[in-house]
Amino acid sequence: QLQLVESGGGLVQPGGSLRLSCAASGVTLNVDAIGWFRQAPGKEREWVSCISRIIGSTHYADSVKGRFSISRDNAKNTAYLQMNSLKPEDTAVYYCAASQMCTGSSSIYGAWGQGTQVTVSS
Repeated sequence: QLQLVESGGGLVQPGGSLRLSCAASGVTLNVDAIGWFRQAPGKEREWVSCISRIIGSTHYADSVKGRFSISRDNAKNTAYLQMNSLKPEDTAVYYCAASQMCTGSSSIYGAWGQGTQVTVSS
């Protein structure tokens, strides 16, 4: 069974940076894509980014394009989300998820981490 564990969240001032990690363990053979989602209080879960393992393609939501960067280390079964120029509206619980394809549809992802809180505030 695939398990995902996020880390790296915290409190940061506007304009600051954080790097989130998503460590995968268990059965990872059928996992090609890792996606990042976020959910702010009172809002629906929002897709942020995803990366494909095989071809290495990356995709971003318009709201984070140019500020966030997704990457992965296949040897370590770990994906990362580098977040720069953070804004208060980036405040949310961030989740990583795994699927067989890189997509913004949360229903396609079969395994989810527990989430890590990111708070952007002065």
